[in-house]
Amino acid sequence: MAEQTAPPVIRDGTPTKPDAAVVRDALGVGVAVGLSGFAFGVTSAGSGLSVLQTCVLSLLVFTGASQFALVGALAAGGNPFTAAAGAFFLGTRNAFYGLRLSQLLALPKAVRPFAAHWVIDETTAVALAQPSRRAARIGFTVTGLTLYVLWNATTLLGALGAEAIGDTAAWGLDAAGPAVFLALLAPMLKSATERATAGIAVLLGLGLLPVLPAGVPVLAAALAAPLVLWFQGRRMGPAGREKDSR
Repeated sequence: MAEQTAPPVIRDGTPTKPDAAVVRDALGVGVAVGLSGFAFGVTSAGSGLSVLQTCVLSLLVFTGASQFALVGALAAGGNPFTAAAGAFFLGTRNAFYGLRLSQLLALPKAVRPFAAHWVIDETTAVALAQPSRRAARIGFTVTGLTLYVLWNATTLLGALGAEAIGDTAAWGLDAAGPAVFLALLAPMLKSATERATAGIAVLLGLGLLPVLPAGVPVLAAALAAPLVLWFQGRRMGPAGREKDSR
């Protein structure tokens, strides 16, 4: 029988990490990532979106990787529907984050619809790193608030300053968002399955980039997960044990 591990127990008692330390860590993540909203504002304006459209994207969508995927596909001449579909499927990971955080944070029902808007990579990473429910709530709230304010403020500044900067491709600003996303994702890839899935996704996305329309490689990269699961199923016997290769 496959070994199972029990989920971590979150206690509501005295936290093992001081509130000030949680706030400090959350602010560090929020400020560092929030400033990259400037790069999104510049990239979005450079792809043809107006300042208003750019700001509305950050206010209502508020998930950097999906926003960069959308404007990047549009800048490459991709179909708007394909670009939107790629951004949508990339953003569905936040739904899985929400399932994990709902049990961890245990927020009141009246607060959950508002908190759901802040369920992104950074807030999830900070919340999951905390040793108690109180610390997780503080980390989630401080990271979400800091990021939301800074991301939207710097998005506006970037969109307004796009004309002064000129060609965004020459500056490489369009790579800032994905780079931050990968930097946060990499430490979370602890198992061989997770690393294999990420590696295959990268290979699919980059390999299909020259031959498929803009936005489609992102969708194709999602096939990495079922491929890895299928391969694992082939290796495991009916009882859940790895097949003997002899």
